[in-house]
Formats: sequence, C-alpha cells, structure tokens
Amino acid sequence: MFSIGDLSKRCQVKIPTIRYYEDMGLIAKPERSEGNQRRYTQKGLERLSFIRHARELGLSINDIRELTALEEDPDRPCIEAHEIAKHHLSEVKSRIQKLRKLENELKRITQISDKTCIGKCQVIHSLADHALCRGEH
Repeated sequence: MFSIGDLSKRCQVKIPTIRYYEDMGLIAKPERSEGNQRRYTQKGLERLSFIRHARELGLSINDIRELTALEEDPDRPCIEAHEIAKHHLSEVKSRIQKLRKLENELKRITQISDKTCIGKCQVIHSLADHALCRGEH
C-alpha cells in the first residue's frame, strides 16, 4: 500500500493532480487508513503511471478515460486503442505542421535587416498586420 505522498514521488505527479484524477474517476478512490489517509494499491500506482505517461504524450483526459475503460476488458480487441492513438498522432502531425509554418514566418521576420526605430520596425509591423506575412500559419 502507498500513501498519496509515496504515489506522488514514485510517479512524479503532484498530490492535487492525483486528487483531481480521483475526482475525474480516472483513478479508483483508495481505501483509507485508520487515520483517514489514502492508501493506494499497486494497481493504483500502475494506473497513475499510465495516466502520467499518456498526458506526457499529450493525450486528452477523454482519450485516457476511453483507454482506461478499454483496459477493464482485457479480452477485448485492441483496435479501439489503436484508433485513439492514430487520431492523436494525426492531431500531433497537424500541430507540428502549423508550428513549422510559424517557425518559418518568425525566421523571416527576424532576419529582416532593420535597424530603425520601433515606429518603423518591420517585426512590429509584421506582427500587427497579418497581411504582411508570407503565408497562412
């Protein structure tokens, strides 16, 4: 059995976040000690570790909820879990594409040779007027 402090240290998740996951139903409410302290099982530790890793990969709470629900039926086909991961991958690729466009535009405006005063600064003007950008981002 683990205290909430032990769980926090082992999984590197803050205590309020653990309580939040409990309130969201992602982690089962733990048993309580005679002193009313939360006491987590190995399964609780593993679930929190799963959630932390999924969050690090950018999965939403809803995706995690779906995945943990799938996990409750170990004989169920894995296709739904793959679909959730594929959908998330698609979203990540889309964000990367947008970030690359942003990177290119920022490179462009920071390379403008501009040693005038702020009133004539092309960086300021480019940020103020989207029409001055080279493309959509």
